[in-house]
Amino acid sequence: MRVPVSWLREYCDPGLSPEQLTDRLNMTGTEVVRVEHIGVGSPDQFVVGKVISAEQHPDADRLRVCEVDDGSGRRTIVCGAPNVEAGQTVGVARPGAVMPNGQALGEAELRGVKSSGMILAEDEVGMGEDHAGIFVLPGDLRAGAPLLEALQIEDDVLDAEITPNRPDCLAVYGIAREVHAATGAQLARDPTLEDAAPEGDDNADDYVTIEIDPEVCLRFTGRVFEDVKIGPSPLWLKQRLIAAGQRPISNVVDITNYVMLLTGQPMHAFDLDEVRGGTIIVRRAEPGEKMTTLDGVERKLDESMAVVCDAGGPTSVAGIMGGQVSEVSEKTTRVLMEAATWVGRNILETSQKLQLRSEASTRFEKQLHPNLGMAAQHLAARLMVELCGARFVPGTLDAYPNPKPPRVVNLRHARITRLLGETVPEDEVVRILVSLGFEPEPASPNDGVAWDVTVPFFRDSDVQREADLIEEVARIYGLDKLPATLPARREAVGKLTPEQRLRRRAEDALRDRGLSEIVAWSFTSQDTLEHARVGDVPVLRLENPMSEEHSVMRPLLLPGLLDAARHNAAHGRGELGLFESAHVYRPSGPLTGAHDENGRVPRGAVPAHERHHIGALMTQAVPGTWRRPAEPADFFAAKGVLAGLLDSLRVDWWVEEGQRPFLHPGRAASVIAGADERKLGWLGEIHPLVARDWDLGQAAAFEIDADLLAELVPGDVPYRDVGAFPPVVQDIAVVVDEDVPTADVKAVVAQNGGELLERVEVFDVYRGEQVGEGKKSLALRLEFRSPERTLTDEEVADMRKAIERGLEEIGARLRA
Repeated sequence: MRVPVSWLREYCDPGLSPEQLTDRLNMTGTEVVRVEHIGVGSPDQFVVGKVISAEQHPDADRLRVCEVDDGSGRRTIVCGAPNVEAGQTVGVARPGAVMPNGQALGEAELRGVKSSGMILAEDEVGMGEDHAGIFVLPGDLRAGAPLLEALQIEDDVLDAEITPNRPDCLAVYGIAREVHAATGAQLARDPTLEDAAPEGDDNADDYVTIEIDPEVCLRFTGRVFEDVKIGPSPLWLKQRLIAAGQRPISNVVDITNYVMLLTGQPMHAFDLDEVRGGTIIVRRAEPGEKMTTLDGVERKLDESMAVVCDAGGPTSVAGIMGGQVSEVSEKTTRVLMEAATWVGRNILETSQKLQLRSEASTRFEKQLHPNLGMAAQHLAARLMVELCGARFVPGTLDAYPNPKPPRVVNLRHARITRLLGETVPEDEVVRILVSLGFEPEPASPNDGVAWDVTVPFFRDSDVQREADLIEEVARIYGLDKLPATLPARREAVGKLTPEQRLRRRAEDALRDRGLSEIVAWSFTSQDTLEHARVGDVPVLRLENPMSEEHSVMRPLLLPGLLDAARHNAAHGRGELGLFESAHVYRPSGPLTGAHDENGRVPRGAVPAHERHHIGALMTQAVPGTWRRPAEPADFFAAKGVLAGLLDSLRVDWWVEEGQRPFLHPGRAASVIAGADERKLGWLGEIHPLVARDWDLGQAAAFEIDADLLAELVPGDVPYRDVGAFPPVVQDIAVVVDEDVPTADVKAVVAQNGGELLERVEVFDVYRGEQVGEGKKSLALRLEFRSPERTLTDEEVADMRKAIERGLEEIGARLRA
């Protein structure tokens, strides 16, 4: 939001420099990012002049030789403007003046006549774009007076970053309210309180009717003006528009922009003679309906978009941009002035779909209050009468089916003290609220002082509860005055959850093994998944993606790891180890059957199934030295890193044969963990075709489900003496039916092994001809230890026999 300081001072002038004003606004929450100086204004070089004579140049048909009194005497100025005449009061730039483009003006000889200075046109002082002729000033101005006293040809502009919850500050008068509250300077009367006087015996209802859809339009107001004279706006209006970043067009259009910049309410002017059928209808667009907006672009609409129509069809995209059908032109003599209130979410979604943003949509999408439209109509009517000579037809068209009552919020003084940690005096609380436009009235609470505060309509979308009012008090009172204390709590806050602690331990384990962490996009493309040979995985497509390369949510971490590896390889770092700890996304249910009758997936019908994964990719197992070359990463290198990770978390795991399309055939495995043999992830070498598409050599990777890992990690382990005597370690192979869980086998071994069996660990699984169809061979490592002595093989043999007898009961046998 660009706020010209001279315009702001008209409504609230605290007597501060622009820099001081910026600091004060920043301290109260209205961020001003920069102060820009615009225009020209040297009081000695740009002055008021009186044209004494204007004669035709003897050697040029388009030039006139003028004698001008600039207060210091007469000077001759050769002027090419066709409208210069004797007796005019004009703006004059003396020799030496620096023009807006940075060029210094000097004396020149034009066709034999010496010209000393310049009679100014609008564009030469930044007051507009007109260069066809000079501008003429009121005749009562003194010759030689600084031109800046007559016209605001120099100004400072505050460039403010307005947060989405403060649409009231997207207006000059809204910023003036903030200055008034922050500094205590006098606030001028609200310019929207005074209305224009209607004339005539007719009524606006005689000219046009209005129908609205309340689901997209909360309120639609319209006023009719006749005998409108289209022409250029006065210089003061042009200057304010240009300083605020708007291009002057004509008086009617400039009035709509001026009102929007001053009050925050966008407006639109219709040529009433071009409103077909004398009716305005607000509705949703028909599927595939088209219209041409004011920028000359044909827009294709859908049924979610709101449009303003007449009897012949759409005339504007509601709240965003008008159309060419009924735009105001030089032929316009009757105007319908519209000020509507649109549903903010609908405007935001329409703007995004059409890739079309405007000053109006920026305000409407933040949800304006319906009362603001009627307030803006008052100011617009006065300007239409004053600047366009229009007749204001009695009556206002006002479609407002669901009037919004004022919001009243209870505010307790004790609550202010508890939240801020500072006691703000009661009279100061009232003063602050009143300065911001609130209306506090004493309330009768159960204990202490309280107020029932009526929220002004322009703050209705922002202030909805007691905490919001306390924030208003705090920011104007001064956040720098509040003590720096921590809130009193019985328990510590900010603790990590067990899952977060586990993920950090896992990430640290990978860093300790030399891998570098990356952060990749959560989005990818279907084409990328196809190249990674995972194109058949169900994915979530984005309705409004940033680009085609980011059109789907990633179903696994591998594409991001591959992209990072390719980027590093292209920059000469091909030998690396990378990992990422982040979320992946899959549909939570089947995609089929979720479509509505129009073939679309309703929003929220297929929510994301979001899981946290940890993935790693390695291209080098052992770095090279002067004695031997580097060893590329293979299956076993990746398995070693994974083993270090899972073993550090004390998870019981193993690998089984498991192919993946993106992994090398025969060099891939599934990672199994837990007593119920749950699939934790995958492990293997990257398929050569995938590696080739990413410009990589041999690479290995793994990816595991960190959320599942958190479920499998055992609880805290109590202290146990390591023992002074060495263990006896023996390996056995147990052949068992395929459907017998590994956990049952481990339980039988532990139960029959006796008290001296300290640990049972599965370290391999085999399936094949040697054990027979429907069978599997589990390799178990048994560790026996006595706290009193070193065990002998004979003692362990007796325990092995007991284990064998227990295994026979579940149909298992030891493999020879």
